[in-house]
Amino acid sequence: MQFTLTLAAISALIASSAGHSMLAKPSPRGNTKWWGTCAAGAGCKGPCDSPKADSPFNSIYNPKTYIQRGQELEVEWKRLNHPGGFVRLAIVPFNQSDSWDAFNNNVLKYTCYETNCGPSDPSFSDFGYLNGPGSSPCTTTVTVPKNIPDNTAVTLQWIWYGGGVYYAQPDTSFGEYYSCSDAIVSGGPFSDEKPVATFQGGDVTYPNSDVCKYWGSNKVGDCNFGDRYPTPVDGDLLSQSLEPCMRTPVTKGRPYGFESGSSNSTNASTAAPVSHSADGASSSPAPPQTNTVTTAAPAASESETESQSEPASDNVIPAPVYSSASEQPANDNTSVVAPAASYSAVADYSVTDSASKCIPRPTTLY
Repeated sequence: MQFTLTLAAISALIASSAGHSMLAKPSPRGNTKWWGTCAAGAGCKGPCDSPKADSPFNSIYNPKTYIQRGQELEVEWKRLNHPGGFVRLAIVPFNQSDSWDAFNNNVLKYTCYETNCGPSDPSFSDFGYLNGPGSSPCTTTVTVPKNIPDNTAVTLQWIWYGGGVYYAQPDTSFGEYYSCSDAIVSGGPFSDEKPVATFQGGDVTYPNSDVCKYWGSNKVGDCNFGDRYPTPVDGDLLSQSLEPCMRTPVTKGRPYGFESGSSNSTNASTAAPVSHSADGASSSPAPPQTNTVTTAAPAASESETESQSEPASDNVIPAPVYSSASEQPANDNTSVVAPAASYSAVADYSVTDSASKCIPRPTTLY
């Protein structure tokens, strides 16, 4: 009976391999090349599932989504049989949504992948504790920044990274997955106050805590595979991706930038990357990097993170301000923040109450 359950679980994992993970709500851009999914290991390098030029947002026939400043926007994704990892959420102006620098410098929230979801059968342990299949929806909320003027087109970026159990291998990590959703900001209280990025810990394995279960790296960019791409072979499903990214046991911790030296968080230097031999692949990958940030909250001790009964806490760091790529720090070892750039809506792009409200165009910044 257990053997039958294991086969069923492996079949479920394989069946979900074409998707692995993606944003469900708000509606993502999607793509046609990868059937909607954007997996770094398959060659979709982000920062979105499709470039802004291909976004359905550009179509006059596509209904537009309107959101308000200060709104608690619900974000949903399906677990799709995969455990662990982090989700990162960022919002940038639509016309900067092809820029990794823009998203990396406008992060709003980090949370656990399994925020309020988990395996369908908690007793199934063939892949480790609470690592079995299950595709229930996972949700969180993110606050729409209050410093965005009316009629500004924006893009929400969703990233899943640090997930594990690639094709039923308990000590392997997935690559990164990206989704984006476009909307127009209209209404709500306005404030010049800069938003701050937060981390909300606690998942199905470590509820009521300030950590998440994850594999491999806790840093965005470490499993982007740089400029390497797979070389698919007909009949070989696994050749369609460079995954797994790393071979490392499951661990727990906080996202990069929040750990403050905590021994519970690891990064690429302590995990073994998987060697891949792809024709034409570069030996010097250049993944997008997240700028180093200073954690405002004091670091938790190891004993604190070991306890699953501790209440969840939101560790707050200063949010990077809106800025152009040319203003970014030169490397990942600096905490210098670029000067804030203000939104400025071009009059011609304003959304009115006339029929043109159905076909808004993105505002231009700077």
